[in-house]
Amino acid sequence: MTTTVNSTQKWTQLNIDQKIGLVPTMGALHQGHMSLIHQSKKENDITVVSIFVNPTQFNKKQDLKSYPKDLERDLALLCKAKVDYLFAPDYDALYPYNYRYKVSDCKMAKILCGANRPGHFDGVLSVVMKLLNIIKPTNAYFGEKDYQQYILIKDMVQAFFMDVNIIPCPTVREVSGLAMSSRNLLLTPEQLEVASSFYHHLKADASIEEIKTKLTEQGFVVDYIEEHFGRRFGAIHYANVRLIDNVEV
Repeated sequence: MTTTVNSTQKWTQLNIDQKIGLVPTMGALHQGHMSLIHQSKKENDITVVSIFVNPTQFNKKQDLKSYPKDLERDLALLCKAKVDYLFAPDYDALYPYNYRYKVSDCKMAKILCGANRPGHFDGVLSVVMKLLNIIKPTNAYFGEKDYQQYILIKDMVQAFFMDVNIIPCPTVREVSGLAMSSRNLLLTPEQLEVASSFYHHLKADASIEEIKTKLTEQGFVVDYIEEHFGRRFGAIHYANVRLIDNVEV
């Protein structure tokens, strides 16, 4: 594990002839993350995982403060998965000029999660570009649960002629159907059981308004239910936790 940009760049240079796979994360790892790691290990010579809870993509200080963190547990999972390299920088390492420079999208970042979270995707795109420039992977892996994020990162890479393949990976779900998320750790077992109905309502053969009504009646606060790119997207708040998901339609 390293926390410095300089040592990571030196390591990358030593492995320049290898196929490098990158799995960027904010820690609190779960089986969804592990599925990305397993796919990377199949398709690359070396797999790198980054852990960095990126403050520039949080709109609310309390959300950042409450985001689950368990580095010791994460390290045990990465060791078991035989990950080759862990990059776990602090804020000053990734933002030497604070947040003076950023990457912005002028269109797609304004809808769905971007509509009520101004600046969220500026933070996401900025930190991902930094990670890609530091590690210089052949392939980088992103889960389809955050499908809007995947599209924005893929388009950013193409727009800036970056030499990396952005690989989408299917959403991994609990037995109940709930999409795996680090934020699930903030819910009790009883709350998780209730939250699992979010997925089932989202994929139901019903109109958007009917889905919103059902979710509201069940006690969820609906951020949005919308359809784009041949998918139905949803975001809700439950027990002060924000959950997102999407399904093909």
